[in-house]
Amino acid sequence: MPTPVLTRRRVASLVLAGITLFSAFASVSAATAPPIEAQALIDALTQANQAVVGLRMNVADGARSAETLGKQRSGSGVVIGPDGLILTIGYLMMEAQNIQIVTHDNQTLPAQAVAYDLATGFGLVKPLLPLRGVKPVALGSLKDLDRGESLMAATGAQADGSDADVAMTQMVSQRAFSGYWEYHIDAAVFTSPPIGNHSGAALFNQRAELIGIGSLYVGDAMGGNRRLPGNMFVPVDLLKPILAEMQKTGSTKTSRRPWIGLTSAEQGGRVQIVRVNKESPAQVAGLEPGDFVLAVDGAKVATLEAFYKKLWEHAQPDDEISLTVLQGADIKTIRLKGVDRMSTMRRPDGI
Repeated sequence: MPTPVLTRRRVASLVLAGITLFSAFASVSAATAPPIEAQALIDALTQANQAVVGLRMNVADGARSAETLGKQRSGSGVVIGPDGLILTIGYLMMEAQNIQIVTHDNQTLPAQAVAYDLATGFGLVKPLLPLRGVKPVALGSLKDLDRGESLMAATGAQADGSDADVAMTQMVSQRAFSGYWEYHIDAAVFTSPPIGNHSGAALFNQRAELIGIGSLYVGDAMGGNRRLPGNMFVPVDLLKPILAEMQKTGSTKTSRRPWIGLTSAEQGGRVQIVRVNKESPAQVAGLEPGDFVLAVDGAKVATLEAFYKKLWEHAQPDDEISLTVLQGADIKTIRLKGVDRMSTMRRPDGI
């Protein structure tokens, strides 16, 4: 069955609902540019929505990432360049061999990977054939967002048959985020209510500017141990300084940092190992699930952020690292060498 095209009426109704929410829950400070007029906003967001595409990826047999991310993946992306350059979330394209784009008018086009940045999590994809009737979106900024502001999240058609869609949401917080997979960014956008197909979804403000790219479903969008379901978006503020480098080199210098192969969590004011990746430096060194990491190179660490940033102080990915670990009842000093994460995985075709 062909994917339905999102109509102007559908986008208009959602935008008007968003304007109502904005009026009810948010006030615009004098330092913040006011939203554009309702009809102009409908036109701008309709055009922006046409720049959102569905992405379908297949990875090679034996790909390391297939165990956690699957061999077939689907998500969304948004056109940000006049040549059709698409911004998405990078985990979709990790080790991808085949990439297809599904446009707002149901064209299916082949594409290739351009870049994947481990430090931010952003990925870039480029169609191999011209995109018709699509204009790139403008990039906004976190600086222009107020808590409670009404925003529009847009997704492309999904491989599981889910239609392209738009949904209204609100920014409930912006703060640093540490992921259990050796990932940290100093600023992230958190929204609620959540959207389902969040991977690579585009988040727009009330000037039809792209604010962020969808990464995760979270249960604590408000932060501070308060339970509120929502989504985490990686802000495009992090993209602007590295976009040219990503296009030129396929990654960034910041991404060349030690990776040791741990899934970790904060537990009782300490960093606990939850999972150890197969054939990783951590496994080779004898680290085990349940161990607590107490210090890195002699410096105490109590949070994921502190743990990661201490690891990443090393200039080279394969530098030797000293971990102080509580393993059962014993405190041990374990020395290991990190690796460049991308060197352990098949690079997506095109990079």
